[in-house]
Amino acid sequence: MVKFEIHDLNIWFGSLHAIKQVTMEIQSNEILSIIGPSNSGKTTFLRTLNRLNELNPRYKISGAVELEREDIRRLNIELLRQKVGMVFALPLPLPLSIFDNVAYGMRMHGEKNRKILEEKVRETLEKAYLWEEVKDRLAESAFKLSGGQQQRLCIARALAVRPEVILFDEPCSGLDPISTAKVEDALVKLKENYTIVLVTNNVKQASRVGDRTAFFLSGELIEIDRTDKIFTAPRDTRTDGYIRGKFG
Repeated sequence: MVKFEIHDLNIWFGSLHAIKQVTMEIQSNEILSIIGPSNSGKTTFLRTLNRLNELNPRYKISGAVELEREDIRRLNIELLRQKVGMVFALPLPLPLSIFDNVAYGMRMHGEKNRKILEEKVRETLEKAYLWEEVKDRLAESAFKLSGGQQQRLCIARALAVRPEVILFDEPCSGLDPISTAKVEDALVKLKENYTIVLVTNNVKQASRVGDRTAFFLSGELIEIDRTDKIFTAPRDTRTDGYIRGKFG
């Protein structure tokens, strides 16, 4: 099943043409890895999927982005961002306890029942591979967690509001290899119930977790295919060059 359909997408920030004529699909329950050098349009594309680019007053768009056949510009923006959550490169826990960080979104959507909150906090922390590490520390400040734990806490917080899609923008960029492996394990498990779009500058990470991989260069989608094919027999020499480290 197709989750997102993108048709002839162009994005400008003032005179800068950041995304150029991109057409592609994102499938349900897949991990789509997006790779490419700096300033290739990866994050701009990602932020288009939940309309975060609209925070920039110089932003202009043409073409269409459809979530399950509905143009996202017609969706209530709060509903869209509930359906399409995002985890950023730097973990951004709230200045609250570990428990309250995860429960925050549920409370914002009106949930007041303590038992339901407790059940959902445990469930999402388990899905983020964090429960066993924090189950006896839920009342502590989230700032006492390590960087890797904070990132998994942010994943749990995103899951708590029951999204359908989770966007990840370089979620492991500041993490050590052990923390990175835990986040990657969580991603692979999460795709059973969620659609995941992962922007990463780590081509090895893309090859490890992506079902499909898209390669962006200078705002253009150069190619998109099964990850094994992208990494062993890409159609475009530019893709091959980037994967082999010849530029980037």
